[in-house]
Amino acid sequence: MQLTAKDVQTWFATFTDKIKENKDYLSDLDTPIGDGDHGNNMARGVNAYEESFEQKQPETISDIFQVFSMAMISKVGGASGPLYGSALMNMVKETKGIETIDSYEQLGNIIEQGLAGIKKRGKTAFEDKTMVDVWEPVVQALKEGSLSKEQIAQAKEHTKDLIAKKGRASYLGERSKGHIDPGAASSALLFDALVETME
Repeated sequence: MQLTAKDVQTWFATFTDKIKENKDYLSDLDTPIGDGDHGNNMARGVNAYEESFEQKQPETISDIFQVFSMAMISKVGGASGPLYGSALMNMVKETKGIETIDSYEQLGNIIEQGLAGIKKRGKTAFEDKTMVDVWEPVVQALKEGSLSKEQIAQAKEHTKDLIAKKGRASYLGERSKGHIDPGAASSALLFDALVETME
């Protein structure tokens, strides 16, 4: 397994397409337990990434993460922008000076730093019904030497039966059960795009 800067570009380009295709789905997930705008917010973020990428033409893995991070922080409203931004900023630091990602374990370590950024920023833990519930199993799978769309889907679906402990959804208490977390769903798209890039 090897990811070059070009592969990371492909990863984010694929993620961008997936967000645009699933914009309404993400907002529909967000309607019963949030503001109903997660899809629109994420679409604004990926559009800003595309524009910024064209202008800056980042060449290293770290620089690509940086451009993506800044787009998410500047354009995505609600909690998602700062959380994705914090994750990516940590991944920027972790990939400084790295030309290629050469193993599942190394990729797992990089994404684990992203997960740490989310947990710190959101003060969240596993099974709080947040994007952490997808990021954490992804890190574990990569460190064990693989990652599949089935594993990602399972992690996303797992949020359905959880009671939200963070964010707007937490105000609903028990009524937050039965709904997939929108942040977990957009994170699943991020990692689906990664799996497709690695195939």
